[in-house]
Amino acid sequence: MVATTEEARAQRPAGLLRGFKNFLMQGDIVIIAVGLVIALAFSTLIGAFTTDIITPLVNAAGGGKATGIGFNVNGQYVNIAAFISAVIYFVIFMLVIYFLIVVPYRAIQRRRGVTVFGDPPPAQTCPACLSEGLPLGATKCRYCGTALTGAAAG
Repeated sequence: MVATTEEARAQRPAGLLRGFKNFLMQGDIVIIAVGLVIALAFSTLIGAFTTDIITPLVNAAGGGKATGIGFNVNGQYVNIAAFISAVIYFVIFMLVIYFLIVVPYRAIQRRRGVTVFGDPPPAQTCPACLSEGLPLGATKCRYCGTALTGAAAG
């Protein structure tokens, strides 16, 4: 039996919502969302740490002046202490993300039998077109069609 146009329109929103729900509930999407929320929370925490603790310490190391480490150029203050604090913020943030998100995620995926953030598999280079990344077992280059031999491994 063929559905009428009105029936099809009535069924479409439910199907779209169901598809969107299925998309959102995929394991990888949930993991990414949780990781982003955690990253934002740590970003705020580390931003406060660098602003309230690191920057004053860097300024104090610059002689204890109210302006900190920096200099004036045509009436504009170049704040080197703020840049040093931003670099420290970035390093701390990346370390936190690596040890609290990447390492556990890699361990979970390893238990599932999936390799993530690992070394790429060994590959060979085509001697004719110099394309890299061809699988070791390939007999022909996928780009130019040249026959590959054991000597083509790179």
